[in-house]
Amino acid sequence: MDAHVPQRKGVVRLRLAGPGRRWPAWLPVVAWTLLLAWMPWWAGLPLLLVLAAVQLMQLPRLQRHNGMFRRALRWGFAGALIAGFGAFDNHGLGLTLTAVAALAGFSLLVLLESWQDHKPQRSAAIAAASPEWSELALAPIGPSGTLIELQAPRWIALDGTATNIPEDVAMTDACSCRVGAVTSIENVEPRVSVAPDRRWLAWPMEAWRGVVLYDRAHDKQYRLRGWQLYGWQAGEAWLSRNEEQPPLALSHVLEQDQRNE
Repeated sequence: MDAHVPQRKGVVRLRLAGPGRRWPAWLPVVAWTLLLAWMPWWAGLPLLLVLAAVQLMQLPRLQRHNGMFRRALRWGFAGALIAGFGAFDNHGLGLTLTAVAALAGFSLLVLLESWQDHKPQRSAAIAAASPEWSELALAPIGPSGTLIELQAPRWIALDGTATNIPEDVAMTDACSCRVGAVTSIENVEPRVSVAPDRRWLAWPMEAWRGVVLYDRAHDKQYRLRGWQLYGWQAGEAWLSRNEEQPPLALSHVLEQDQRNE
């Protein structure tokens, strides 16, 4: 049927689809219903359960087929009811049980469709902003960190046997060391480690009870009892207390000691 609606600027033609045009769309539904009505109810029921499970999982790639799955469940269940009624020899009992099954089954279908309609769908943007728990479980824990590579300390003996001793460093007695003309480092072992940029010097305390660090740039020494030199990184000393604890940068160790004081 064609209708002509006069407009201010021209004519708009409305074309209504006739019943013959909509009929082919119902052919798969009718065929599906007749198939389940012809099959034994115990063979058609697993197919309906699979469709219901697909609807419950709500797989993103199948979201566009929700309407087809809903029609398949509704009409497929109707066909399964017909198959179930035909399985009873006693038509009175079969009719009663089929009616109860129809009431329960269609009620569950209504609840399922209502849950699907009211459950918020995650768009791609929302999913990127708030990933699912499975994505969080596979993601790395904690913030991304910087890989720190420490250079192991090289101890230079100050007993006169080494050839790479710094020119301004010398032992004055068994436990004392001199740096330059006036700086004296007391109660240390006769060995020294030099930072890669040669700004810092490190000595073990007597009996390795700690470490003494000397800053050439500021002419200042630090005596840290209970710490040992673990390595150098970017001109800074890294210290550790024992093998079970991770090393810490000198700046962190000094802040920790100040808090303890």
